[in-house]
Amino acid sequence: MSKNEWEVEWERVLWKKKPYPDNYVPRSFLSSLSRNPNFRPYTYWQLVVLSCPISQHLASIFVFLAVFLRLQQRLLDPRALVWISAGVFLTGYAVWEVLDCSEADAATRYTKRAKTLRASILVFLALMSLSPVLKTLTAATSSDSIWALSACLFILNALLADYTALRPQSHRRERLTSVLSTNAAISSSVVLASRLTDDISVFGLILFSVQSFALFPMLRRRIQATAMSYQVILTILLCGLSVALTYPLSSTATFLYIACFIFVTFIAPGMLVWAQRFKNEIRGTWDPAVPKVYRRSSIAR
Repeated sequence: MSKNEWEVEWERVLWKKKPYPDNYVPRSFLSSLSRNPNFRPYTYWQLVVLSCPISQHLASIFVFLAVFLRLQQRLLDPRALVWISAGVFLTGYAVWEVLDCSEADAATRYTKRAKTLRASILVFLALMSLSPVLKTLTAATSSDSIWALSACLFILNALLADYTALRPQSHRRERLTSVLSTNAAISSSVVLASRLTDDISVFGLILFSVQSFALFPMLRRRIQATAMSYQVILTILLCGLSVALTYPLSSTATFLYIACFIFVTFIAPGMLVWAQRFKNEIRGTWDPAVPKVYRRSSIAR
């Protein structure tokens, strides 16, 4: 049999008896070759906006550390921190209600409000009762070990945080990494609070940490699903607040935060745009077949 006949008869199967060897490759084998078939180029400013949630999270960490240092050095009244936390909670809840008012009916909103009020009271009372215990939790541990453990936990929190948008009426379960990120931040807050001297300071710091690392990320992701301008405004406000609180305490920490902010927000997107030119994904007939799985809803249609 000639090679032209082999070309016509060739099939991509090994279970059939063929007149040509198994390693035979026809001339038309590379006709369906494609490079980067699913490639979607990013633009620089698009990536800058997408990096805003990371910048906001880093700003939240530095704001929390600045509040802790002010409590430790007695530059901030813990009672004032409790009132500030309560005011921030009410403001954030009002923003959530405004964003959610057009997505749910009155009965659903009333049920959510009742659950939120009950959960808030329970958390408030639990933190108040546990403050004396948390104050002596790491009494036998040296401060150097506490600083190192807290730094590692905050780095873990930043790496595992969920930076995706939270769509309205989304019933998606939280990712495991998001839960671990929240636990790491709260654990770091607890070990830092154990370095404070009085119960009210411990209570105020833990209350502020719950708002910063458990409640605020939910609101931040909800705002992320709205207009882009809200994202930019929130990023500017948080970054300005973190710099204003950190600079009087330590200029070195302030410059470190500014360097992290510039790298995450402006340099890293530029590096990704530059690296796109080296992307070279080749697809062809040698790739394994991908089965098409149809969902039940699409079949019902």
